[in-house]
Amino acid sequence: MVTEVNNLLWGYLLIFLLAGTGIYFTVRLRFVQVRRFKQSVWLAFGGKKGGKADGKGMSSFQSLTTAIAAQVGTGNLAGAATAIAAGGPGAIFWMWITAFFGMGTIFAEAVLAQEYKENINGQVRGGPAFYLSKGVGSKGLAVFFAVSIIIALGFIGNMVQANSIGHAFDTAFGVNPLVIGIVLSCLAGLIFRGGVRSIASFTSKVVPFMALLYIAGSLWILLTNLSAIGAGLKMIVVGAFDPMAATGGVLGVTIKEAVRYGVARGLFSNEAGMGSTPHAHAVAKVKHPVEQGTIAMFGVFFDTFIILTITALVILTIPVDGSLTGIALTQGAFHASMGPFGDIFIAIALLFFAFSTIIGWYFFGEANIRYLFRNEHAVVVYEWAVMACIIVGCALKVDLVWELADMFNGLMVLPNLIGLLLLAKVVSKRLDEFERLDQNVGRGNKQKIITH
Repeated sequence: MVTEVNNLLWGYLLIFLLAGTGIYFTVRLRFVQVRRFKQSVWLAFGGKKGGKADGKGMSSFQSLTTAIAAQVGTGNLAGAATAIAAGGPGAIFWMWITAFFGMGTIFAEAVLAQEYKENINGQVRGGPAFYLSKGVGSKGLAVFFAVSIIIALGFIGNMVQANSIGHAFDTAFGVNPLVIGIVLSCLAGLIFRGGVRSIASFTSKVVPFMALLYIAGSLWILLTNLSAIGAGLKMIVVGAFDPMAATGGVLGVTIKEAVRYGVARGLFSNEAGMGSTPHAHAVAKVKHPVEQGTIAMFGVFFDTFIILTITALVILTIPVDGSLTGIALTQGAFHASMGPFGDIFIAIALLFFAFSTIIGWYFFGEANIRYLFRNEHAVVVYEWAVMACIIVGCALKVDLVWELADMFNGLMVLPNLIGLLLLAKVVSKRLDEFERLDQNVGRGNKQKIITH
């Protein structure tokens, strides 16, 4: 039953809805991801990094790293491999296309998250449940989304992230997964109890470090196989339109499969339109919603065009067992290049990627717990429940749990997309307003950006 629902959601329905929403916002916002890309990069690397997080929110950079912590998880190590195994190298090209349009979607999500955020008992929070309730005026859709994301990410999703860490450390070091689960649970609990300040501090330090570590290891492999990079890129581009030519007919995939798996895995990886990362962008301390919408686009760019792309190139440039798929294929490529250290490297990378995702997903679920119950007692119960899920996730086989996670991820997308499309006018209005003010400032007009 769960598998059938997932085949319907992720095989057909959500691919068209998510991709279509991205195209719609790209056109409606006049290719905002192109026009404001320079500003997006500047805000990510040259914007203000400091500022203490508190109940009123966190800095724009801390919000970005919290979003990236959730976006860049085990799916980035397994997602590219799964797409290549099922859809051929050309699937990566369609992941790029999906990410390009997804940048338009996530811009809209971040703007609306800022527009409709609330202060609940001294804690600023926002996200789809808030703009569905306040913007669309649908309490029913808001509650449906809130319940879905708490189950999908806070509970089930964090079980599978923890399981990935437990399995990787069992393989690389022979450590009992249950022991790993208990340690992870305790560490996560300390961060949870510290609230938004601890979460912001953790993500702003760990996310840049883990990204540099993984990029450095991957680039080392690519630079030692420099002559094969061109062939890998050619396989991606050719495979997008002629999969049989790119693989010599070995995989037997068609253009339809390349598009399907590229789009599906790309959407699942960068989370644009899924309604998860707006919770991080809602708490950014910015003067105008468009500022956070602009920096939010960099998260999708970084997830797909950098992390996923270098993973794909490593897989395509290193000869590995053709029967492997998913994380095993990625591990195989690193092992083939680095030897036994490759297994250790992937285990460490998985630790950072998956644990940071646990922290990010906890925060997203917590925002919806606050929306539903409006009290601190419910938050404490939620904290302990997530800690228990981490231990259970490490210790169990989770094939069915993966399927359940996919299903609830798909279910939470539907109300979010309804909200985005119904509130598209608000996004357009805020963007036009910001750009007019930007032009005025550029002409010497000292009018301040309007806050909301």
